[in-house]
Amino acid sequence: MLRDLENPKYTISNAAKLLNISVHTMRMYEREGLIIPFKKESGQRLYSDNDIERIRCIRTSINEEKLNIQGIRKILSLIPCWTIVKCSESDKINCKAYSSSVKPCWMYNHKDNICKDKNCRECEVYHSLGTCESIKNKIKELLF
Repeated sequence: MLRDLENPKYTISNAAKLLNISVHTMRMYEREGLIIPFKKESGQRLYSDNDIERIRCIRTSINEEKLNIQGIRKILSLIPCWTIVKCSESDKINCKAYSSSVKPCWMYNHKDNICKDKNCRECEVYHSLGTCESIKNKIKELLF
């Protein structure tokens, strides 16, 4: 069972209202790889409290810290996901996230590595980078 903060419960319109942004902006963040909403079989997007906090971090980065979406995506792409999921050397060789720094690992189509059967929304990498504070803490953890 999902922890309460991870439980998808807000529709895209309700999440947008909570965040005081448009549905279009929510969809843009998804297209740009900054968020991965839960999708029902019908295709309806749902968001958890953790997703809401992730989007608040994105909004703060854009509005207060003056980062653009490409900058946020670049920062996320530099996180060594291969260390977090403990990739083997052969997994690294077959991984675009390891060889590129254009987008976060969850935006790649994983074919021949440890992540091929993983649901990126449920992955430790995606979850551990959910808020501005958690990104900084994950970097500290990996460095020290």
